[in-house]
Amino acid sequence: MEPITSIKGIGAETAEALAEMNILTVNDLLEYFPYRYEDYRLKDLAEVKNEERVTVEGKVHSEPSLVYYGKKRSRLTLRVLVGRYLIQVVLFNQPYMKSKISINDTVSVTGKWDQHRQTITANEVHLGAQSISKDFEPVYAVKGKITVKGLRRFINLAFSQFGSNIEEILPEYFLVKYKLMNRLSALRIMHFPTDQNELKQARRRFVYEEFFYFQLKMQALRKIEREQSKGIIQAYQLEKIKAFLHSLPFSLTNAQKRVVNEILTDMKSPFRMNRLLQGDVGSGKTAVAAIALYASCTAGYQGALMVPTEILAEQHAESLKLLLEPFQIKCELLTSSVKGKSRREILQLLKAGEIDILIGTHALIQDEVEFHHLGLVITDEQHRFGVEQRRVLREKGESPDVLFMTATPIPRTLAITVFGEMDVSIIDEMPAGRKLIETYWAKPNMLDRVLGFIEKELRAGHQAYVICPLIEESDKLDVQNAIDVHSQLTHYFFDRYQIGLMHGRLHPDEKESVMKAFSRNEIQVLVSTTVVEVGVNVPNATMMVIYDAERFGLAQLHQLRGRVGRGSDQSYCILLADPKSEVGKERMKIMTETNDGFLLSEKDLELRGPGDFFGKKQSGLPEFKVADMVHDYRALETARNDAAQLIQTNEFWSAPEYMTLRNYLKESGVLEGEKLD
Repeated sequence: MEPITSIKGIGAETAEALAEMNILTVNDLLEYFPYRYEDYRLKDLAEVKNEERVTVEGKVHSEPSLVYYGKKRSRLTLRVLVGRYLIQVVLFNQPYMKSKISINDTVSVTGKWDQHRQTITANEVHLGAQSISKDFEPVYAVKGKITVKGLRRFINLAFSQFGSNIEEILPEYFLVKYKLMNRLSALRIMHFPTDQNELKQARRRFVYEEFFYFQLKMQALRKIEREQSKGIIQAYQLEKIKAFLHSLPFSLTNAQKRVVNEILTDMKSPFRMNRLLQGDVGSGKTAVAAIALYASCTAGYQGALMVPTEILAEQHAESLKLLLEPFQIKCELLTSSVKGKSRREILQLLKAGEIDILIGTHALIQDEVEFHHLGLVITDEQHRFGVEQRRVLREKGESPDVLFMTATPIPRTLAITVFGEMDVSIIDEMPAGRKLIETYWAKPNMLDRVLGFIEKELRAGHQAYVICPLIEESDKLDVQNAIDVHSQLTHYFFDRYQIGLMHGRLHPDEKESVMKAFSRNEIQVLVSTTVVEVGVNVPNATMMVIYDAERFGLAQLHQLRGRVGRGSDQSYCILLADPKSEVGKERMKIMTETNDGFLLSEKDLELRGPGDFFGKKQSGLPEFKVADMVHDYRALETARNDAAQLIQTNEFWSAPEYMTLRNYLKESGVLEGEKLD
């Protein structure tokens, strides 16, 4: 596209100022959309909400009074009769308006409405009936020397000079199917709208365009990844798998069966599996992993299961040995604690192919770990490992199948955006007979009752978690907070029970030993910061108390709550919170009403937005100019399905009408050649 200097009137200096705003080409300028629109339509004050921006028209009812304060600061106040309301209008730092306004003049006023004080703090007052020619005025984010007025002039020039060059970039078929505006009209309306409805249609067009282009890239990546990664065809033995399923001490839920079939289909295909398995805490992901690993062993391959902590690795190793050793499958555990002779022995047996399944922490990706014939890699709580760590483990074999598992229910909209190049499987059903955790919201002044409740559970031989939040980003404060609570509880329970303490400042070995002591019931109450979040299994713990629960997001509260309710006894979660905001109160209410992690994650996304859901730093979320993943999720689903279907057709790779889209894939580095085989 033409550089920005090809617009008449934009010289080198202006171009430099525009470059500060990432506007380098004519196209960048045309796609530099307003971030909001001033609404200048006249409104009835009876229908205007407090603090809303408003434009009204009325008669001046009193002489304007002008007060100066400070050097160049002034406040002009006048009373205006608007319909049946007599309101006050305040205008700052425009003293010259005093001489222009007289009693009985008609004025139009634009500003923020304060319902309680019946006042408009105005940024514009015009004499006479509404002299503003437009209903909507776009507002742009500008920097440095560039003014909104100047920017609008440049945009106008760009349209008059280059408007005829703007081409349609969406296939005609989709424009007709979804009744979308053409690109030129939509661009023009985004900058110069005349009414709300037409603006809505223009926005709708760009929401679809942004999502479609993004998903086209994702789906093409996925197709290339699949077709170029010659996977291994795992010829597993179905009869053996069926016998294994019969041996399980429980029957699979329908959701587990569906997911197992999706995984087995992938393993049998010539393409490498790249699948994300989502399942709520306790939905039975471990059983699914065991079936997949066993299937790979029956096909003559080895399997690896990588988890984030040693204690979790030990628990997985224990349960897999129990399930698989009766079927002559040798499972071993490898963590940094396994040293010396036994470590050398494991590495030797692994290389010789005498160990079928290796379970461990990131110790699995060290150079010295060599597999004989790796067929399947499963990573649990995969968002806790860096992309690099996952890649290294994948490269331990000849294109092994890869399954990522997570107990963090990621809303579907985010899953198909962030993990767009993966297939997503969801276990959305809980095993029968699992008791729901009862959740209560208590105010801090009810702490004594809460402590009494904990004691009742402890007397019954059970254990409890007490979670303290991270206050700000400071480790010191965070630790102090947990230490304070720990000393209060030690004082309260005195010698009756052992109180343990765990926080982020402890050495990993110390964390492990505290956790082990808790697992063995040597500690009855564990006071901890959120480090306890990931999959630790202590079936005897039936009580979870979360201090300052309003500081957590719903997804995290749900993760923490999932630490209890792992045995056959009824479990409880108490949220100690006194939220001041409506959102905070809403969160507590939702937590007490549902145990469904997916429902909670969707709510969390609505309340917090996508950036906060993953934490800004590591979210990897794409930035869209117009589209919003939360509010426009239906368009995201539609665009994803359209892109996925189109990518699979032969026409897409050869027909002239898709040339623009193919060029886009080349420019964004997804395609190297013109066509995939």
